[in-house]
Amino acid sequence: MSAETAEAPSDLIVLEYQLDAPPEKVWRAISVPGLRDVWLPDAALADPEPAILAPGEAIRYRMRKDEPPFLESVVTFRIALNDAGGTCLRVIHELTARSIGPTIRPANSNDPPMLRAA
Repeated sequence: MSAETAEAPSDLIVLEYQLDAPPEKVWRAISVPGLRDVWLPDAALADPEPAILAPGEAIRYRMRKDEPPFLESVVTFRIALNDAGGTCLRVIHELTARSIGPTIRPANSNDPPMLRAA
């Protein structure tokens, strides 16, 4: 297995892995809930039901952080047969919403700057 990182905008992470397993086996690992829960638990998902873009080729999950600022993102998994007879797995993680809910600022942030009236 090898990983390569492609250049992308700052709110997009693209990783590519070359796996020795056949595409059918990789598809099961990313699409069957019982197998997926081993490496991507439902607690990390905003919606446990995936959006299947192309059966056997691409699947997408919505994710949400459980801590402020509750960022939401979308992770797309694309698989294809590689030249060695294994699988090329491309993982595209994209930030979709800056935050959900109120933004909490630290009390000592001085944002916005305030002056005291004398």
